[in-house]
Amino acid sequence: MSPAYAAWLQKCRWACGSKCFTAGTNPSQNPTFEAVLARRFSRRTTLKGAAAAALVLTLGRAPVTEAAGRGTLSFRPITLDSADRVRVPDGYDHQVLIRWGDPLRSWGPEFRLQEQSPESQALQFGYNADFVGYFPIPPQAHGSSRGLLAVNHEYTNPELMFPGYREGDPEPWQVAVELEAHGVTIVEIAQYERGQWGYRTGSPYNRRITGTTPCELTGPAAGSDWLRTSADSAGTLVKGTLNNCAGGKTPWGTLLTCEENFHQYFGNLSGLDTSDPRYPIHQRYGIPTGRSERVWERFDRRFDVGSEPNEPFRFGWVVEIDPYDPTFVPKKRTALGRFKHEAATVVVNRDRRVVVYMGDDERFEYVYKFVSDGRFDPNDRAANFSLLDSGTLYVARFHDDGTGEWLPLVYGEGPLTAANGFNSQADVLVNTRRAADLVGATKMDRPEDIETNPVTGLVYIVCTNNTRRRWDQIDRANPRGNNRHGHIIELAEADGDYAATRFTWDIFLLCGDPTNPDDLVFAAGFDPSRISPISCPDNITFDAWGNLWIATDGQPGTFRRNDGIYAVPTTGSDRGYVRMFLSGPVGCEICGPEFAPDYRTLFCAIQHPGEGSTLTQPLSTWPDGTVPRPSVIAVRKLYGDPRIGS
Repeated sequence: MSPAYAAWLQKCRWACGSKCFTAGTNPSQNPTFEAVLARRFSRRTTLKGAAAAALVLTLGRAPVTEAAGRGTLSFRPITLDSADRVRVPDGYDHQVLIRWGDPLRSWGPEFRLQEQSPESQALQFGYNADFVGYFPIPPQAHGSSRGLLAVNHEYTNPELMFPGYREGDPEPWQVAVELEAHGVTIVEIAQYERGQWGYRTGSPYNRRITGTTPCELTGPAAGSDWLRTSADSAGTLVKGTLNNCAGGKTPWGTLLTCEENFHQYFGNLSGLDTSDPRYPIHQRYGIPTGRSERVWERFDRRFDVGSEPNEPFRFGWVVEIDPYDPTFVPKKRTALGRFKHEAATVVVNRDRRVVVYMGDDERFEYVYKFVSDGRFDPNDRAANFSLLDSGTLYVARFHDDGTGEWLPLVYGEGPLTAANGFNSQADVLVNTRRAADLVGATKMDRPEDIETNPVTGLVYIVCTNNTRRRWDQIDRANPRGNNRHGHIIELAEADGDYAATRFTWDIFLLCGDPTNPDDLVFAAGFDPSRISPISCPDNITFDAWGNLWIATDGQPGTFRRNDGIYAVPTTGSDRGYVRMFLSGPVGCEICGPEFAPDYRTLFCAIQHPGEGSTLTQPLSTWPDGTVPRPSVIAVRKLYGDPRIGS
């Protein structure tokens, strides 16, 4: 077994509670996206033979100018790698900006592997960096040399954190450290001589939000019976935020951090009577009947569903944080629904309403968007802080003719009534998955990041993979069984209105290895030898020219090679030309690609290097040659046009 593959197997355990090895929890008979896609291809084209690279189709709109589409991509692509290093193209360099355990205060505490404590971890950079967001200083400025970096900390790998860690039998202090290693870090950074970046210890902005930080519940579900516990009879104040995966930034300069695989922290669903109405909801979200993988419920009763049956309802939300205010109490915005949030991308509609695109990252789950009631005010930052508390939540239905619709999840409309167990909008938001089942949403292949193209205005939906579709179900009209490699959907809202309830769609990219005929991928007019193999797209971002940058999560399990970052134009003659830009160390996934405002620096997170091993026999010793430490890196060009990709 290769080190990369071993790392991938271990990732499924801690990242999602081994949901990769289950068929998912969605019992609905709603059509899957695979079935829709099969019919779509039967109407559009047939894949003839085992072709070479990635399928790229157009949506039938007027093309953007060639210059805008091609941008400045001219780097020489790198190849897949299995070495324990970060690799970038010739002419580029990278540096480690901040790593797990680095102190946020000028006086420390310094990272000491053998002397960890929850008190120290609460003042240090957290574990397993994911989403990365850059916020310029001062707010709303366009500066690129000084800003705040907001970084999510998704989950912990105790076997790589604690020497002598005992599987299934952690010590109380270790659990306490893990709780403080979750959440978010906000840290001030600056660019110094020769373009190098550094973070400023002791900055008044530096802050940790952890698994024990008080968070306020806001919006329609706040205060509902579902959210009340023995520790919070009002149902408005939660202890901590957990499994903070991807996220987003608002136009008013706040961070949106997303709670994803929260189910893995809870155990003992069997302690709740099966006739209790909460039981099927917890089951639908994947709460285990027995002990949890982490067994935190042994030390903290709030993670024991038999003792605190409402506690899981207080997780699975989008959390808003003001990075410029160290006293700001994080807000869990319940109007955006409760599910395994991967991302929350905000765009201001032409009528100034705010639209948030979100994915539920599990097999056969759904794509959502939220449209605010209120309107964005660019001249009054404070007035925008309530925009995410009132609006309409929608879920997507895709049709095989390339059209689709956004279905409202509103109490009292359609099937969302008392007859189906919904007695308020709070019920709809707490049990969002069930509501989406009932209205007939389309089951997707792990919808993760969703971003809007700043040049074309199109929406890109990343579906990482889904291997639960059998090969004996395929035919010429349905060519992608065992979807190991994933795909990216390109969506156009009706009339360019982000608040529209109808859209058109097509496949932008079917991922795979262009040299492997078994992948049944299709070339977009390119010589297969020129196109980089790519698998399991996860986080994405765009540069100012509309080029799509893709971070992957799963190539150790498909290619037996390390994950990386890829760039691909979305318009012009190079549309669909996929090129590998960065490769990470062994056992990691690449997360949160984020450009500085001048596009001269690309930040990204190196999450869980060495995953699949232990401190005794680590697969990775990145970045320092000793203990594997999740980190954020900064990539720059060394000469010529300083913009990344040029």
